Amino acid sequence: MLLSLQLKNIYTKLRYWENWPYLAKYIPLSPFWFWYCLRARSLWFFTPSNPSITFGGFEGEGKREMYAQLPEGTYPRSIYVQHDELFTLVLERVKAAGFEYPFAVKPDVGMMGLMFRQIHNDDQFKRYHELMPSLYIVQEMVNFPLEVSVFYFRYPWEQTGTITGFLKKEFLEVIGDGRSTLLQLLERYERVTFRLDEMKVKHREKLGEILKKGERYCLSYALNLSRGGKLVSLAHEIDEPLTALFDKLSLETGTFYYGRYDIRCASIEALKRGREYSILEYNGCGAEPHHIYGNGNSLLKAYKIVLFHWKVLYRISRFNHANGHPTWTYRQGLLFLRAARKHFSRLKQLDKLLET
Repeated sequence: MLLSLQLKNIYTKLRYWENWPYLAKYIPLSPFWFWYCLRARSLWFFTPSNPSITFGGFEGEGKREMYAQLPEGTYPRSIYVQHDELFTLVLERVKAAGFEYPFAVKPDVGMMGLMFRQIHNDDQFKRYHELMPSLYIVQEMVNFPLEVSVFYFRYPWEQTGTITGFLKKEFLEVIGDGRSTLLQLLERYERVTFRLDEMKVKHREKLGEILKKGERYCLSYALNLSRGGKLVSLAHEIDEPLTALFDKLSLETGTFYYGRYDIRCASIEALKRGREYSILEYNGCGAEPHHIYGNGNSLLKAYKIVLFHWKVLYRISRFNHANGHPTWTYRQGLLFLRAARKHFSRLKQLDKLLET
């Protein structure tokens, strides 16, 4: 029985290449990436791609600098909190700014939904504040029902860009059958296979409960793919009105040429009209083209999509470099990456600790 379960888990992991470790997916493509580095004579050839974002938005950039460049009203109302501020003063400032529970908190420099939380009371907020080691954001909850991901690029010498990917994000959840406990539902759900231990810890107090038939139970409120979110293709919705919206944003910021927008919206139709939407994040040149997932792509097809985007990234970066935007030096980039990865490693530890 145990051997059968182990074999099933191995088969599931091999079948769902989307959940392979990052390096396992991308090592076969590394010669192509290093070819661009050689052509540009820089490991950090991509840094001029989005000139007004630190490191081009490859890794370690802050959300605060991104929000500062977006048009007012296109992103959630936010305030920024230093981790070493007195909590009583932070609480006063948050309430004076008009925030009421629940609200969201997340690191200014973060990734993969690490340390993103919904805060419902003073005790939760205090614990979060005491754990955070760096600047974080208090942000209003955006209650629009849809979260979508839009991958967009625009060559600097053109006025019109291209949307290469449009996806809807769905929560990781299980549905009750009126007979099974939450634990039994988790053990039978293939999408949980890769994070079963994590889910057992996170939902340990409810593992023995039996969900009613048809009852939906959310396992993670972070919609990131790495945190269990599901991606559903909306490629058929890409059209001129949608592209025009992101052309407008790109031209208004002036220096967002390549990346992925994560957005909450009331509906696809409202988004196309430029209404009832809020930009949660803009991920620059380090953004993965998420439409390699959610479309039923083979690994080979996914590789073709990634390579196309790398070619676009190289062309944008080299043009911007030739027009006055410098590429980071080797030492500058190396020190920055080391600091960013040390920070992310700390966030991973704290994210687990916050669940206990």
